[in-house]
Parts: sequence; C-alpha cells; structure tokens
Amino acid sequence: MRTALTIAGSDSSGGAGIQADIKTMTANGVFAMSAVTALTAQNTTGVTGIMEVSPGFLKEQIDCIFTDIRPDAVKIGMVSSAELIRAIGEKLKDYRAENIVVDPVMVATSGAKLISDDAVGTLKETLLPLADILTPNIPESEVLSGMEVKTEEDMVKAAERISVSYHCAVLVKGGHQLNDANDLLYRDGDFQWFYGKRISNPNTHGTGCTLSSAIASNLAKGFDIDTSVERAKMYISGALGAMLDLGKGSGPMDHTFDITGEYVKTAGWIKDKRT
Repeated sequence: MRTALTIAGSDSSGGAGIQADIKTMTANGVFAMSAVTALTAQNTTGVTGIMEVSPGFLKEQIDCIFTDIRPDAVKIGMVSSAELIRAIGEKLKDYRAENIVVDPVMVATSGAKLISDDAVGTLKETLLPLADILTPNIPESEVLSGMEVKTEEDMVKAAERISVSYHCAVLVKGGHQLNDANDLLYRDGDFQWFYGKRISNPNTHGTGCTLSSAIASNLAKGFDIDTSVERAKMYISGALGAMLDLGKGSGPMDHTFDITGEYVKTAGWIKDKRT
C-alpha cells in the first residue's frame, strides 16, 4: 500500500484539517499518517481556540514518520507561525521528501487573513519552493502573485507568475464568485482547465483540505499531476454531491461516500436484511 503524510492542524469537529485529510487519503486508497501542527477547538459554526505544538515536537513527529514508514507523498495545510514553517521545511529537505502538495492557507473565504505577514514571508521563502504543486484559492493566488484576480485571464496570469516564482505546478481554484467550480492548472509553461459543475450544497467545510489531500493521495499512487488533479476533482464532487447535512453551520462533506462493504453497514440495514 502507498502512503501519504498530512502536516496540518486538527479540526475537533472532523470536517477539515488533519481529520479531513486522513479520511480523504483513506478513501483514496493510501495509508494516511499525520504530523499535527496545532489543536483547535472548533465546530461547523467557527473556531473558539487554537493551541500550537512546539517546533521541536513537530520535528519529532516528522522524524518518527520518515524513519519508519516513509510517505510517498506529503500534503501541507495551514501552518500559522514562521517557526513551525521553518521546522517543516528543514525536515522535508533533510529527508528529501517527494510529491509535496502545499495548500497555502492564508486567507479565509471572508477575506480575513489567517496568518501573520511574517509567517507569509517564511512560507514563501521556505515551503513553497519545495512544492511539486500549490493549490491556492483566489484570494491566496492574489497574495502569491501580487495581482488582482477578477477574470479567467487573471487566473492564468496569476498562476504563471506563481509557477515561475516557485518552480512548481499551480492549481488556482475557482469559486469566490469567479468561474463557478472551474480550476486552472498551470505547469511547465502550459495551462489546462478542469471544469466542474457547482453543486448546490452549503456544507463545504474542508473543501480545500480535501482537494489537496486527494491530489497527494493520487500522486502517492503514481499518477501524474494532471491525472491526480482530475481524479481529486471527481472525488470532491462526489463527496459534495452526497449532500451530507451535519451541524448548525457550514457542515462537512461525506468523505466516505464511495466506501461500501460489510463494515459500513448500519444496524438498521443488517436487521432489514435478516428479516
């Protein structure tokens, strides 16, 4: 079995972060491992508290993983401090990690900044150059490219700027009132659109985490970047299309929509079958 590592924060409600990554990786057929950057107290209505781990402890987690079960791919999610970003970069270089997917979580859907200017600078200098593919949303692509992104042409220009700056593939995610659910992949001087149908589901908590983890899972299994993105898009469409409805706010997707078998059956199903 191929393996994948997620380096991200914990979401106590299970819809995003480490929990969404592990569910996604498992559903996509790889063995999931994790290095936790922070604990959060949150649910579908918001975050009430964050407690970061120390850089030393984060390094220890990564050491334990790479020296025993080496990951075939690494996904990096939200890391809020410069010290933790530097710790991750140091270890990934030490172990010459492969198939690195960075979801550069910097700006919330509301437009609010999620990490400090210092941490953004360290992210740009330390982690982004190590990535094989970056998956920014529209506001994040504006931060990384230094330009406004208002049109499809802007998405192409921004992706090109980011790709040239960090020497990696870039998937600029649509949405944010631009381009519906269509995403743009730019790499090696060429670009490709991945068209998606917007699904009328208000429960979209963790979509960025899920997409980047699905891409990492497929890279771990040996698919190329284009195919990995295509498969990840199909997976997230299925997870949204399952129309799971949990919680009082923007709820999670159904990461296990395609898992069937004896051990996912409910008690009611088993009782009906017996009768």
